[in-house]
Amino acid sequence: MTNKASAPDPWGRNVLVEFEDGIAWVSMNRPEKKNAINVELAKEMAAVVDALEIDDRCGVMVLTGAGDAFSAGMDLKGYFQATDNLSEVERMRAYRINGTWQWRRLLHYPKPTIAMVNGWCFGGAFTPLCACDLAIAAEEATFGLSEINWGIIPAGIVSKAVAVLVRQREALYYVMTGETFNGTKAASMGLVNEAVPKARLRERTRELAKTLLTKNPSALRTAKVAFKMSSEMTWEQAADYLGAKSDQLQFVDPERGRVQGMKQFLDDKTYRPGLGAYRRPKDK
Repeated sequence: MTNKASAPDPWGRNVLVEFEDGIAWVSMNRPEKKNAINVELAKEMAAVVDALEIDDRCGVMVLTGAGDAFSAGMDLKGYFQATDNLSEVERMRAYRINGTWQWRRLLHYPKPTIAMVNGWCFGGAFTPLCACDLAIAAEEATFGLSEINWGIIPAGIVSKAVAVLVRQREALYYVMTGETFNGTKAASMGLVNEAVPKARLRERTRELAKTLLTKNPSALRTAKVAFKMSSEMTWEQAADYLGAKSDQLQFVDPERGRVQGMKQFLDDKTYRPGLGAYRRPKDK
């Protein structure tokens, strides 16, 4: 059963939140502007991301856009022009708030995140797309790094975000030409996990979210953060770090997942790890 949250201010104008069986569907809500990100949307998104971290109705967060676009990127008038006449401190504050939700929080968010790209995805929208753990796109979605056509570069942290996921030759091709590409191409490049027909996009995203909801949340949180952090370490550093994270997980996990999994596999003979998650206490 779906139930729409009547979210308190500052939610509900530029960002919509809908809860459905453990999934929080978070929509950038400026469809008339193809969900271009202005200062107000950035502030609301920062508040939403912060609130959902401790909201039990959210087990998985899905980020998408209202209408026929994911996001056209940064709003030239409502973000850049709107901050041009501010003091240096005020302008940097606005930039910091936007960076807070787009990557500083999303990169290591304690709950699983999925970007659902339903339409246009340009420029600055690549940052939260890349910062989400997983991404599903409509085959018909249109992606573009069109900054070069304006005589500027994919700045903010867009170039870094793209470089993490996409092979250099392919990334540079679109950075340097400004050409667009569709969801199928985005999947082949590794920018998204997969592309499906738009008519099936929400269904497929829901399927993926429900799979994640079957997993031990403590293990899921630790696994994704450990992967991202260790990818920037040396082998020796990663070995030490991952060993420490494994020990930490056993200490903080209220489900005692390792003990339960071992018991069900070795003693009860009721669990085969390659075929799904162990039976969690809530499933009994």
